[in-house]
Amino acid sequence: MHNIIFIVIVAACLAGCTQKEEIVLMQEFEKHKTYHKHLSKTEKVQLYNSAGETKALLVATYLFTQVSYKKDEREEVFIVGISAEDGTKDGFMKSDYVLTLNGRPPKNIQKISYKEAKMKDISFVTEWGEYYVMAFPHVESKSFDLVFESKDYLKGVLHFAKAAKYVLEQTKQ
Repeated sequence: MHNIIFIVIVAACLAGCTQKEEIVLMQEFEKHKTYHKHLSKTEKVQLYNSAGETKALLVATYLFTQVSYKKDEREEVFIVGISAEDGTKDGFMKSDYVLTLNGRPPKNIQKISYKEAKMKDISFVTEWGEYYVMAFPHVESKSFDLVFESKDYLKGVLHFAKAAKYVLEQTKQ
């Protein structure tokens, strides 16, 4: 009888602690929900020279939000960060680097500071990176490739999707 009472008391204590931690965890998640959403739509790629050394790092966050209406023809917008080992500045403005979405160049490129308010919910932001908001023409397909190229280094490909990638994999089977 004492064992049963002891087990019930221990279980009640553990359940109480777990519930408090879960509540705190959920509150913290809700506070940073936008950051986590953006993180799930962030990809990175490195460009290498012929010796296999990393020369440039690109991190792109797809700023897509699902809408309820069927005919969605909005531009595909990304926040792109680049860190180049050679210290190249204004790489996308001077054409040292090229970024294309399904073979098409961006319609608009706007350089932004890492200190701007819209950057607080973007992951992998550093002081030494250069950041751009890039708008590409609308893409009908649910998945597409962002290709990062340089005249001096090998190219890299980032894969993005309008739906969760695991959902797209399930529909292909």
